[in-house]
Amino acid sequence: MKPLIVDIGLSGAFVTRRWEQPDNWMRLTRELGYAYHSFCGDVLDPFFSGDREYQLETAAAAREAARKYGVEIVDFYTGTATHRFHGLSHSDARCRNRMIAWIDRAYELAVAMGVDTVGGRWDALSVEVLEEPARAEEAWNRLVQTFRDLAGRAWRHGLRSLYNEQMYIPSEVPWTLEQMERFLLECNTDNPDAVPVRVTVDTGHAAGMHYGGSGEDLNYRAWLRRFGAQCGLIHLQQTTPDASHHWGFTPEFNQRGHIDIEAVLSDLAYAHATYAQTPLSRCLPAAERVILVVEVIPGSTRTETALLEELRVSARYLRQFIPEGGLRLT
Repeated sequence: MKPLIVDIGLSGAFVTRRWEQPDNWMRLTRELGYAYHSFCGDVLDPFFSGDREYQLETAAAAREAARKYGVEIVDFYTGTATHRFHGLSHSDARCRNRMIAWIDRAYELAVAMGVDTVGGRWDALSVEVLEEPARAEEAWNRLVQTFRDLAGRAWRHGLRSLYNEQMYIPSEVPWTLEQMERFLLECNTDNPDAVPVRVTVDTGHAAGMHYGGSGEDLNYRAWLRRFGAQCGLIHLQQTTPDASHHWGFTPEFNQRGHIDIEAVLSDLAYAHATYAQTPLSRCLPAAERVILVVEVIPGSTRTETALLEELRVSARYLRQFIPEGGLRLT
């Protein structure tokens, strides 16, 4: 078995509404202690950030700035903008097609940045649909087929992966362990000429108790052990069991939160060691590298000085467990 390379990266969510120049996005990423950057769609939104010419110029500038500072942009990931809509699961095809158009443009920007992966959230099932089991099942099947089609579109753009993020409320599927396995199997089985559809596990997204979640569904370690092997990208945040706070790994937040980095690494090693015995291994290759993306989403009143210090301290803390150049897990 090849050793698994694990390293830390930084979500570009910290940039949103604060810095507008690509050079600063990548300079700050490197200065704060991260060699990998997960590009946030809110920073360069395919519909709202200028016109197509501006977007392609800015994507190219981000690619050049990353090269300049020795940063690798690992993905183009949605921010909060697309997370506010029913989108891909909307009952009206016009809304679904509009969100697909957003994703197509995101694919184009990812290629311009030299990125081979796109991911995020583009939908939420409506209350009306969830109240009727037959409609909910119809929406599920339609969503799976949409992701299969999107995986084909991604392949034709030259991408390598499409990610959907694990969430923790019933409207944003998959939100349970069983749903996640079903989603991955149905999206990837017998789908040639398409990129793998993967799910991003987030250490703060096991907070489903508010909607009746229970047992292992509420255990972030269970999510990692069961699905960590297919994740090339894992969202890393410090938080409490009942919420997704998106805190950094500072002494204050580490004392209040329950995310244990040594446990995360142990669970990833277990997931990869046992992956060949799982049903998913038959249709979805394991990830060859894992970037733990530190996802700090600051409130508007958090000053830039405080925010940058939180990210810098988080990197120093994580480097106690994951050295520069990455950790080789066997």
